[in-house]
Order: sequence, then structure tokens, then C-alpha cells
Amino acid sequence: MERSSGIFLHITSLESPHGIGTLGECAYRFADFLKRAGQSYWQILPLGVTGYGDSPYQPYSSFAGNPLLIDLDMLVEEGLLMPADLETLPPVRDAASVDYDAVRDSRRQLLLTAYRRSGTTVRRAVQAFAAEQADWLSDYSLYMALKERYGGGSWQDWPEPVRLRQRKALEDAARELADEAGFHDFLQYLFFRQLHALKTYVNDLGIRLIGDLPIYSSEDSADVWAHPELFALNEDLRASHISGVPPDYFSPDGQLWGNPLYNWPAHKATKYEWWMKRIGALRRCADVVRIDHFRGFWNYWCVPAGAATAKEGTWRFGPGMNFVRAIQSTFPDVPVIAEDLGLLSAGARSFVRDSGYPGMNVLQFSFNATRPASGAPHTFSENSVCYTGTHDNTTSLAWYREISNADRAHAKRYMGLNEEEGPVRGLIRSGMASASRLFIAPMQDWLELDAEARMNTPGTVGCNWQWRMLPGQRSGQLAADIRRVTRTFGRIPKARRRKR
Repeated sequence: MERSSGIFLHITSLESPHGIGTLGECAYRFADFLKRAGQSYWQILPLGVTGYGDSPYQPYSSFAGNPLLIDLDMLVEEGLLMPADLETLPPVRDAASVDYDAVRDSRRQLLLTAYRRSGTTVRRAVQAFAAEQADWLSDYSLYMALKERYGGGSWQDWPEPVRLRQRKALEDAARELADEAGFHDFLQYLFFRQLHALKTYVNDLGIRLIGDLPIYSSEDSADVWAHPELFALNEDLRASHISGVPPDYFSPDGQLWGNPLYNWPAHKATKYEWWMKRIGALRRCADVVRIDHFRGFWNYWCVPAGAATAKEGTWRFGPGMNFVRAIQSTFPDVPVIAEDLGLLSAGARSFVRDSGYPGMNVLQFSFNATRPASGAPHTFSENSVCYTGTHDNTTSLAWYREISNADRAHAKRYMGLNEEEGPVRGLIRSGMASASRLFIAPMQDWLELDAEARMNTPGTVGCNWQWRMLPGQRSGQLAADIRRVTRTFGRIPKARRRKR
């Protein structure tokens, strides 16, 4: 990885006209913006089908893409929708926020219309796609069709024959719900066709996509329903212990994520086949794989199901370097970023270091007046990725306003902050100047937005993952400003400079 930089902006946050960012025109224009700004990377969040809370880290499948990101205008261009069809979309009430319920409700009928209107050529293409992806798609599409049959309820509450995947029950369901499952095959075909076209465009600009692999699967997912043997479930196929993290700087009670934990001996017996398929699937959609909560492969926080807070958990050992060697053997040329935030033990720190993968440094955690040298930018390893903040942090402007007076004074002295530049651009300058090979700033920080632009607050549900960029915010002047500071700190690779 060369010395370079990028911008963190999820697809949903793009400024499309229909209530949510998509894989269409808005994404192509943002890629153009990155090119003008001298950026080498575009980082996004997981692209899975979101369920309760709309979190991309709680998808219904580790392999399927989110149909809400399918661009409707592209479907009009292909003749799968008519311009008049889009007139049925309700007006967007708040262009700066995603209303997931409204988007889901308004798009379903349009996507069904596209499905009904698809002709022989498209249907054959969908069938070929379904055959190629059969090892996950057949289970996922049937799972979604059954979920709709049973009112959206979790598979844990379905009738026992299908809940337990009895052969005759599955055969009957597949026959009875063939059209409904076919609709979900169609949606996945559209999603991945649009995503791969976008990736090709982005790569042709000399920009690489950073994808995100959640460490856990949701209990209500096609993954757990189809492969219960790979998860730590009780005899009734329900999670006996769930995921989370102990108390840290994000939360005094820790974070209770609620996902079922893994049956690591079962994974090891298959040489981690399911995991290799997951990484391979993401690799086809992105150039760099960021693995969420990487330290969880060394040891993970195990909380009894039904616990009130994550404080009740204990540490358990994961597969460790045996798992890392499997990744490196299967994908020797795939760049990986190891998300290693939180309070790491000496063993977990050694694990990340021994993997050889770059870890993460977050500038918002770097300025503690009581421990001025701990985690400061001058200590960052070259083999690391530096961020101003992540999707789990508030914006840098809000951070600077909210920290203690002592920490603010320390940050101001350390970074040489001044009123003309402002605290956010000063923080970005410090990240750009760091030794870390890669520097990433969320788009919210380049726009110098306040707390209303925060993407997620860990441990809360109901108002997360909603922020959207407004039309006009990614201006030509901003691109020029970003390019200037990127060039100043040597983060435009030489090959890219020659092209211009």
C-alpha cells in the first residue's frame, strides 16, 4: 500500500433524488469528485440487506446485497421501469436523512413492477446468475420468501418443519414460493450488476474501493438458518451466548451486539470454508477488505443470552493465527485492514501485529491531556491506517467542542490549531502528516459538519445510519482544497500525478 489517502462515505449517504444514495449516477459523480480531489480510496460500510435498526452490521445475509441501493433511474434506462413509474415515489421530506421505512415501502412495488416487466433475456441472465451463486443465493431467496410469508418474523418463530429445515418442508416451500424467491434472485442480480459496473468505473479512475466485512451474523439471517452447525446455538437452535464488547471509551456498560457466536471447531474442521467464501464474495466487490472487530479472532467477549448489559460477559479464545494463515493462503494478494479499536490486551495487540495487516488509528482518541504521549500521531506505525474518526464516532467538529478543556488545550498545542484553519482542517492536516501509509477522513469532516451528521452512536437504535450529503456540498472548490493538502503531504502516488 503506497502513501495515499481516501474518503469514507457510505452509499446510502450519497445525494440521489429518491431518498437514499444508490449505485447510480450519484455514485459515479462522487467517484469523479474523488479523482479531482486526488484521492486513491473510497471506503464504504457493509452492503448487506439491513434488518432491525437498519444497521449494515446486522444483515439478513453475509452474501446478499441491499436492494434499497439499486438505482431506479438505471432501471428506467433499461426499460424495466417507465419514467411514469417513478412519479409514484412520494416526495422526499428530508434530503439530509434516510427514512428507511418510507424508502422500503415506496420501492418494493417499483421493483416488483421491474420484475414483472423483465423479458426473456433478463430472466435468462438472472437464471445464469442464480446458478452461479447457488451456494448462498438459493437459501437466501427462500429465506426471504418465507420471512414474507410469515409476516416478517424471525426464522426462530416459523413453523417447526421449515425452522428446522426438514427436507420435505423445504421442498414444498421452494415449490410454493418459487415466484417470490425468484423475485429475490432478480433483486440480487440487479444489485451486483450495478455494483460491479460501478467498481469498474471507480477502478478505471485509479481509485480503489475499501469494503467492510462484519465479524458476526445476525441470528435472524439466512446464514444462521441455513448453517446452524457453524454457530454456537443450544439444542433448540437459539443462541446460548451472544456477542458484544466489554466497557470501553464508547460505553461504560460495554456494547451488547446480540449476534450468536461462532462454533469455531466446526469452522476449523472445514478449513474455514464459509469464511473464505465470505471474503471471496467481498473481494469481488471491493479492492481492499476491512475486517470488522479483527481482534475477535484472537479472543472475543462472550455474554450469556438474556444478559442486561455486556458487563456480564467473559473472554473466550478464538481461532487465532490458524485463521489468519487460512486467509493469507487463500487470498495472498488481497489487502486487508484489521479493525483493532477498543481496549486490547497484550495478546490481542501481538495478534494484530503478527498478522502483518495494518491496524487502525483514530485521531479523536489521540489527545488525552493526562497521557499526552499515549496514542499520539507521532507514535503511529507506517503499517497502519489513520482516521480522523469512524462511523461510530461523532464528527470531528462535535468532538472538538465536546472534549474537556484540558484535552482541547492539549490537542490545540500538539496540532498547532489556529482560528483561520479551524480545528477540523487542523485535525485532517495532522492525519495527512502522520506516518500511516493510508489516511482516511469521513466526508462529514471534510464538510466540517456538526453532530447532526453523526452516522452511528453505538448501543442505540432508532436514529442511526441516516445521514446524507446534500446536493452541492461536494463542490469543485472542496475538491481543489482536498487535492492541495493531499499533495502537500505526499499522498498522491507518483503514477497518478503523471496521468494528470
